[in-house]
Amino acid sequence: MSESVHFVDMIVYAMIAAFLVLRLRSVLGRRQERRPSDSLEDIQDDQQVHGTDTGDNGGAGPSHPTTPLEAALVQIRIADPRFTTQTFLHGAQSAFESIVGAFANGDRQNLRPLVSQGVFDDFSRVLESRMHAGESVETQVLEEPDLEITDARVQGATAFITIRFVSAQVTVVRDRDGHVVEGDPNRVNKVVDLWTFARDTRSSDPNWILVETRSED
Repeated sequence: MSESVHFVDMIVYAMIAAFLVLRLRSVLGRRQERRPSDSLEDIQDDQQVHGTDTGDNGGAGPSHPTTPLEAALVQIRIADPRFTTQTFLHGAQSAFESIVGAFANGDRQNLRPLVSQGVFDDFSRVLESRMHAGESVETQVLEEPDLEITDARVQGATAFITIRFVSAQVTVVRDRDGHVVEGDPNRVNKVVDLWTFARDTRSSDPNWILVETRSED
């Protein structure tokens, strides 16, 4: 192969890698790069968001809410007496790590029960683009993410809760030969995600599913 053809191929690979990284950011959130000290990797095995009560009624919400968010959480608790914020956040953390890992690995089988049809379709489009380009993405969540409930509401019988996740991740894009075309395996990125989970409070299934992902403005 001539040098000119090889140069053109490298430009094409770079453009494909840049497109995939932009799609990943639009689906999974915004990144802020930083150099870390030591990091912890503690990926939990739970694969779904569990909304069942722990038995101690901890984190069920204030009896006299003073903010719209507190009032919404009380409404969720009324609709679903098993709900506690403590248990919900624990499950959401596990779901976050599972979803990020499954998406990075192109594991649609494990993604499907964790997300809505709309989110699954969005993820699948990105995975298809990655596959056709011959690219693979490696993502590690290095620490348990910081998470905070930022919004909640009840529409009909469906409860919605939005969580702000701040996580430390390493993401690398490789070509079909295993060469790094985007990212740095030695650089940790601070990633900010806003994810909304939903659950039909009439259902006997205690699991919440991811229905929306977006970047923080």
